[in-house]
Amino acid sequence: MTSTVWKCEQYRAGQRTNRVVFDSEQQASAFVAQMRQMEPDLIWRMEPVEARMEWN
Repeated sequence: MTSTVWKCEQYRAGQRTNRVVFDSEQQASAFVAQMRQMEPDLIWRMEPVEARMEWN
């Protein structure tokens, strides 16, 4: 595992409704692209974060 993970968050009406974490940017990008095709009206935000910020 790397020290950086990619966090993807789904927003609906300004509130976060879902969060998924991936090991690589490629995995996160593919996931977000697929979700945008399925539900184009929802907003997905993707950002890199340090792994230690996500798990204890």
